[in-house]
Amino acid sequence: MFLFALMIAVVAYLIGSVSTAVLVSKKMDLPDPKTYGSGNPGATNVLRSGNKKAAAYTLLGDAFKGLLAIGLARCLTTWLNLPDYTIALAAVAVVLGHMYPIFFGFKGGKGVATGFGVILAMSFWTAFWVALIWATIAFKFKKSSLAALVAAAGAPFVAFIVIQHPYHPSWGWSLMAVGALVIVRHRDNIKRMQAGNEPDVGTAAAPAQPANPVAPVAEQAPKTEPQKVEQVVVLQKNARQS
Repeated sequence: MFLFALMIAVVAYLIGSVSTAVLVSKKMDLPDPKTYGSGNPGATNVLRSGNKKAAAYTLLGDAFKGLLAIGLARCLTTWLNLPDYTIALAAVAVVLGHMYPIFFGFKGGKGVATGFGVILAMSFWTAFWVALIWATIAFKFKKSSLAALVAAAGAPFVAFIVIQHPYHPSWGWSLMAVGALVIVRHRDNIKRMQAGNEPDVGTAAAPAQPANPVAPVAEQAPKTEPQKVEQVVVLQKNARQS
C-alpha cells in the first residue's frame, strides 16, 4: 500500500515540476520571469511584465497542477483502495514540485496557486473560505504576499473545521505542511515588507537603470557651445570698435 502511495506522490511531484510561468512566458515571447521583478516564476510576478493574459494563464495553470495531482490521487485511492494519507502525500509532493521543479533546475515558485488547486480538489468550501481570506487581505493592504501568508496560515484551520468525517484528518495535516512551505518560501517577501519595499499587487517591474548615466552630460554639452560663440563675437566687436 505504501509503495503505491509513494509512486503516486512521485507522479504528483513531476506534475508540480512543470513551470507554467516559464512556459507561458516563452510561448508569449515574454522575458523569463526569473529575470525581473521578484524573480519568482509565478502569476504575481508575471503580472509585473504588464501582460495580464499571461498572468491569468499562469495562475490557472499553476492551480490546475494541484487540482490534477489531487484529483488523480483521489481516483487511484478509491480504485486501488489505498489509505487516505496517499492524498496527503500527493498534496505535499505537488507543491514541492512547483517550488523545486526537477525540470527547471529546482528553481520554482512559492506554491500559492498550486496549493489553492490542492485545496480545491480536497474541499470546495475550504477553497472558498481560503480564497475569501486571500481576497480580503489583498484588497485591503494591496500586498499579494501578505494575503498569501495569511491564507496559508489559515488554510489548515479552515480545513480542520470544514473537512469532517468521513475524510481522514491527514488531509488537514498535509495542508499544514503545505502552509508551512508557502510561508518559508515567502521569507524574502517578509523581509521586504519589514523594510517597506514590498511592491503592491500589479506593480510593474522597474526597468534596469544604467550604472553611469550620460544624459546630464549630453544635455550640458549643447549649452556650453553657444556661450563660447557669444563670447567670441563680443570680443570681435570690441576689437573693431577699438
